[in-house]
Order: sequence, then structure tokens, then C-alpha cells
Amino acid sequence: MKELALWQEVQADLQQVEAELLRQVDAPDPVLSQAARHLVQAGGKRLRPAFAILAARCCGAPLERILPLAVALEMIHMATLVHDDVIDASPIRRGRPTVWARWGQELSLHTGDYLFARSLILVATYDDPRIPSVLASVSVKMVQGEIQQMAAAFDLDITLRDYLDRIYRKTALLIAASCELGAIAAGADTATIRHLRYYGRNLGLAFQITDDVLDMVADPEQLGKPIGGDLRQGVITLPAIYALQASPKKQKLIYLLGKRDKTQAEIQEAIQLIKDCGGIKYALDIAEGYLERARKQASYLPPGVARDTLTSLTYYIRTRGF
Repeated sequence: MKELALWQEVQADLQQVEAELLRQVDAPDPVLSQAARHLVQAGGKRLRPAFAILAARCCGAPLERILPLAVALEMIHMATLVHDDVIDASPIRRGRPTVWARWGQELSLHTGDYLFARSLILVATYDDPRIPSVLASVSVKMVQGEIQQMAAAFDLDITLRDYLDRIYRKTALLIAASCELGAIAAGADTATIRHLRYYGRNLGLAFQITDDVLDMVADPEQLGKPIGGDLRQGVITLPAIYALQASPKKQKLIYLLGKRDKTQAEIQEAIQLIKDCGGIKYALDIAEGYLERARKQASYLPPGVARDTLTSLTYYIRTRGF
């Protein structure tokens, strides 16, 4: 299934989100404005605004009611990406130089802070106190997830529970919030809000698991960055967690994953060991379980094109190449 076909239902809305993003990131300082626009123009799937819009559509709300929230959600996400690139010293994202690579650490940090602050202004336009409350809670937990990942670097004793808790905080929470807040902004009932929140939670977990798989198996050009980044930084993801238990060459894998200055050849060797023992299949099977739960939650939503699109997204997540 083509990604663009999935967004057909909200394509015109996402174009308005894109235009509003560019308008919102303009800053009095030309360098800050240029860095922020560079980040927006690098593109992306715009999953979080799309989920908010689809959730609102399930409840019959127009784009005008959801647009500030949709833009704020994407700006929060972009702020985390800028900070991640500084922490990871990442030169490339989405096939383009990162803000860190082009403008340096200080401006990158300020750009991320600026985007987050602009998102707060947009969120403040809503009267419902649940919207800023949910986003504040999610923002705190996202930071905790990042710190968890830093603390667990090169920790080969990480458990499945540890991993799931980390990716829940890092990724699934904001996707769940996008679905939940889209429904809240649309004036949905409590049951619909709950179903959309759980849909987003499960899909978000599956999304991050497949993202971690793609870091080992994707085409680098399609992915927009080199593969093996997690292994290079000592981030132990689900395929590796399984392989550390199941690989017949466990000691070799322990050596490779624990080494802090891996060569590209050693990264490729570690990935091959993970593949050989079924680590990729295991991770994708776990992801499929979460996607099935997301489909079940979607089945409780009001029937219509928006619900069908949310269901279709669960199949796209499983088969995407980037």
C-alpha cells in the first residue's frame, strides 16, 4: 500500500498544516527562522497531525477546530528531533543535513526550544484544560524516556519490559496523545476518546518497533540515513534483545554490541547475527500484536472513511520501508 494513498483522506488538510507550520516557525531572527524552516522543509510523514485530524474527523469536527493542535503536535515532535540530533551528533535526517550539522549545537538547541515554545502558544488557544494538561504530562514522560535510553546505552541486560517502557515514553505517548487530543478538541464522548487513545498507544508501540527493525534492514537511501545507528550508539532494541538470548553465537554478539567504537563491518556483522537467529521476525511479530490491538480499538469508532483510514494505517506500519 502506497503511503500517499493512505493520506488521501486528509491530504488537503495536511497541506494546510504544512503551510501553517512554515508560518508558525518564522522568527524575528533570520538565522533562527532559516534553521526552523530547514527542519520543516526536510519533510516527514506528519503522522501526529494526521492522527489528530483523523480522530477529529471520526467525531465530525472541521479542520479549523483542530488545525492549531495539529501544528502544535508536529512542532513538539520536531523539537525532540532537533535535540536528538544534537545528542546523537547525527549529520543526516530524512536525507538532508540536520540543523546540528549545518548550524551547530547552540543554534540547534535554541531551535528546538523555540519550536516547543511556539507549540505552547498554539495550545493556549484552546479552552479545554485537558489539552494542555495531557501535553504537559506527555512532554515530561518523553524526556524521561530519552533519559532512560541514555542511561541504558550499551546495557546488554535490558529486558523486554524495560524496552517497551522506554519506547512507550519516547514515541507511543505522543502518538496516543495526538489521537486522544484530536477527539477532545472535537468534543467527543469519553468512550471515543478512550478508544482513540488506546489505538494511538498500540500503534505507536508498533511504529517504534518497526522503526527499530528498519534501522537494521532498510535501504539507507529510502530511510534517509545510514542503517545501524542504534547499534553504533549502544541503543539495544527489540531484535537485539531477542538475539542476545537466542543466538547460537551469543558471545560474539555480546562482544559486538558492547563495543563502543564499532567499525561499519562490525555493525553489519552484528546485524547479520541478529537476522540469522530470528531477531527481526520476533520483533515484527511483537509489533503485529500491537497492531491487532490498534485495529480492535478502531473497530469501536464511528463508521466512516476516517475510521477506515485509521485501520489501513495499521497495515501500512507493518510493511513500510522507511
